[in-house]
Amino acid sequence: MSGQTPETLIESTMSLIGDLGPCLVAFSGGVDSALVAALAHRALGDRMLACIGVSPSYPQRERQAAEALAADLGLPVQLIDTAEHLDPAYRANDDRRCYHCKAELYGHLRRLAGTGGFNAILDGTNADDLGDHRPGRQAAAEQLVRSPLAELNISKPQVRAMARALNVPVWDKPAMACLASRIPHGTEVTPALLEQVERAEDVLMALGFTQFRVRHHDRIARIELPPEDLPRAVEMRQTITSGVQAAGYRFVCLDLAGFRSGSLSGGIPATAPASEPVPLTIGNQDDRLS
Repeated sequence: MSGQTPETLIESTMSLIGDLGPCLVAFSGGVDSALVAALAHRALGDRMLACIGVSPSYPQRERQAAEALAADLGLPVQLIDTAEHLDPAYRANDDRRCYHCKAELYGHLRRLAGTGGFNAILDGTNADDLGDHRPGRQAAAEQLVRSPLAELNISKPQVRAMARALNVPVWDKPAMACLASRIPHGTEVTPALLEQVERAEDVLMALGFTQFRVRHHDRIARIELPPEDLPRAVEMRQTITSGVQAAGYRFVCLDLAGFRSGSLSGGIPATAPASEPVPLTIGNQDDRLS
């Protein structure tokens, strides 16, 4: 829907959602799902319900932010406890991990829709997402999940423009994938490992960084930040090092290639042999910077 104003796109999306009737919205607190939830609430009032999936792969800081956002937008909300971490297929962490995660969430939502009188389940997938490798889309199709933004060919920039026009506070929030995306394929995903990554990333969040990933490589934490944030990270290396080591890592490394979504899909090994150089080590337990 190129060339249309945010206001026109808002009306089109509300019309589509309104025609569906009572609905559940898979709500993560990111801009895409926040926009869909806000539009659903405008179109349907309390005949919609924002559903937040809660599991070890969803950072507590993100859950708390999503609950606060739902309250700010006046959305009816329900927490949905999911247990994908108990599924051996999910824990195996192959390239179908996202399918098993979404199948668990959408299965819960489908059952809730059936008992609660909801006609549809909506997600925040936009048109730009359709070109990516997203096994979770199969799970969505199996559970008849609707994607209003993708169906109307609304792109990510248009999503942000629409959210900004509606004063949705997260209109410019960086994308935030689940914690399991920090763990290389083939390394088993466990709640303890997800907690370790979360604790390491909380260090960066507390220091004011907004876009980052802590990639897990056994004893090594590989930090990805936008290139413009690298100098500040080096300046704060003592605090970053001690904090990330406290989360359970021995080596703390800053990746000079910078932040990039999905970098673990490129075949980076789960562990680095002792003889293999690592990018810009900024601290380890044997050589603390002080």
